[in-house]
Amino acid sequence: MTSKKRVFSGQPAETTFRAGCGREWRVMSGEADLAYTEQAFPECPACPHRVEPEGGPPFCTLRPLTARHPFAGLADWRSELDD
Repeated sequence: MTSKKRVFSGQPAETTFRAGCGREWRVMSGEADLAYTEQAFPECPACPHRVEPEGGPPFCTLRPLTARHPFAGLADWRSELDD
C-alpha cells in the first residue's frame, strides 16, 4: 500500500482547510491543522466534531483537504501486520 504524505515546511502557502461539518476556508498557513474557535455558525454548539478542552475555549479542528484521515496511519500499520 502506498500513500502520499504532505510535508509541512512551516512556510505559509495558500491552503484549503475543511472542518468536520464540511465547511472550507482558504487561508495562508504553514500549519498542519488549525483550530476554529469563533464557533459562529448556529449548529456549532451541537456539532459532533466540536472539541471542548478543559480550561480552554471550544474549537473545531480544520485539516487541509490534502491531509490523510488522522487514523490512516493505523490502517497502514494494520496492513503491515497482516502481511
